[in-house]
Amino acid sequence: MISYPNIDPVAIAIGPISIHWYGLMYLIGFVSAYYLGLYRAKRSNGLWTQEMVSDMIFYGAVGVILGGRTGYILFYQFSSFIDNPLVLFRIWEGGMSFHGGLLGVVVAMLFFAKKYNKHLVDVTDFGAPFVPIGLGTGRIGNFIGGELWGRPTDVSWAMIFPGDYLQLPRHPSQLYQFALEGVALFLILWFFSQKAKPRYCVSGLFLMCYGIFRILVEFFREPDAHIGYLAFGWLTQGQLLSLPMVLLGAGLVVLGYRLQRFPKA
Repeated sequence: MISYPNIDPVAIAIGPISIHWYGLMYLIGFVSAYYLGLYRAKRSNGLWTQEMVSDMIFYGAVGVILGGRTGYILFYQFSSFIDNPLVLFRIWEGGMSFHGGLLGVVVAMLFFAKKYNKHLVDVTDFGAPFVPIGLGTGRIGNFIGGELWGRPTDVSWAMIFPGDYLQLPRHPSQLYQFALEGVALFLILWFFSQKAKPRYCVSGLFLMCYGIFRILVEFFREPDAHIGYLAFGWLTQGQLLSLPMVLLGAGLVVLGYRLQRFPKA
């Protein structure tokens, strides 16, 4: 067993103001996406400008925050929402959902695409390779915060997380997600999109690969206590929400190669 590093979740404290590592991880993700976007924009033959990249990151950040919070409440705390709809605004209690954030970003990109008269999928194809950076840093934030840990195990790299009232050795599933949803997904999308690909393909590959990686990691991640397993003694909410992503993503990749349409300014 490996000792959990037990890092203080508060990165910076100035008087009554505290900045948590989790928030800093989101900031690192957005800043990294911005500079990667600028790098790609310079090689886009005029399809993208610095202003477009800046706006895309802003729209995306709003979509992540609003969609992530809304998705968490609707997907994981729906009974609490029915009892008290105001729970949606209790952001100080924490709680973000990737799937909700994804839907929020899609809606935000609809407004962005309308503003710049672009096809929605041209926007998501451009932005998809930057998303794994934020996903990866977010999982590091989860790990530092000692939350969203894995299932009990006897593997040699198991850890006991301070917040686990059972104090059992568990999979550090946050690090598994960092490796798959962050590092691996970034490398796959970045190199796949180095050369121009038909419309739908990059977005489709993102959906398909994320869905597969999330379904795999859910076998090691402890499901939410108030939800547990949905069926078969192993199906989790995360897997149920990720399966449509795999199917839709595969369909978009096939569609893209069949249509052979490319981005337009």
